[in-house]
Amino acid sequence: MTTQTASCESCGMPIESGHYCQYCTDADGNLQDFDTRFAAMVGWQRRRHPDQSQEMIEEQTRAYMASLPAWRGHPRLTDRAIDNC
Repeated sequence: MTTQTASCESCGMPIESGHYCQYCTDADGNLQDFDTRFAAMVGWQRRRHPDQSQEMIEEQTRAYMASLPAWRGHPRLTDRAIDNC
């Protein structure tokens, strides 16, 4: 018997149930705001890839967040995509 796990709709981390993981929610269980999540995800990437430029890490983080259900279509991500065309 296999157990299916879901993914956090905000960061992609495997979770057992719900929409968001413990790292993406506030004390009340609500999704943190975009800026808080973006900063945390950039920080995580910075620790994983200390040799990459801040600009590259932020660009990759924006692209990743744009692929996730919680942030897909978020104005801070779609406006940037339009600017880069």
